[in-house]
Amino acid sequence: MFGELMPLGGGDPIPLLKDKLRVGRREGCDIVLRFPNISSHHALMEIEEGYWFVKDLNSSNGIKVNGKRITPGLRKRVDPGDTLYLAKHGYELKYEPHKLGAVGTPPQDEQGDVSLGQSLLQRAGLDKRRKT
Repeated sequence: MFGELMPLGGGDPIPLLKDKLRVGRREGCDIVLRFPNISSHHALMEIEEGYWFVKDLNSSNGIKVNGKRITPGLRKRVDPGDTLYLAKHGYELKYEPHKLGAVGTPPQDEQGDVSLGQSLLQRAGLDKRRKT
């Protein structure tokens, strides 16, 4: 087992059984969350250098890590004890990086400050302009 998602407010923990997991409402996902506000393919979770990362697969209701919304399409590192919100459903991520191969400084995520030089529509993922 590679860790677990502990539902905030109670409930059964969700074991993380593989190092790459698709999360969503569709039955073909590795972690199926049967809530109407969860997208069919909501998120991708994967381990890199002993740390879990999450990527929003352009979900309708988004993902937050520690209360901060992540940019769709970019990966965000989720450290042990961080809170992960898929739509309005909160989980605490529990794992031990050293048991998953972590050594030294944690890897960087792609969730830097991408707001500079982008319009509000681009930051929200709503800019439909064609790129030439």
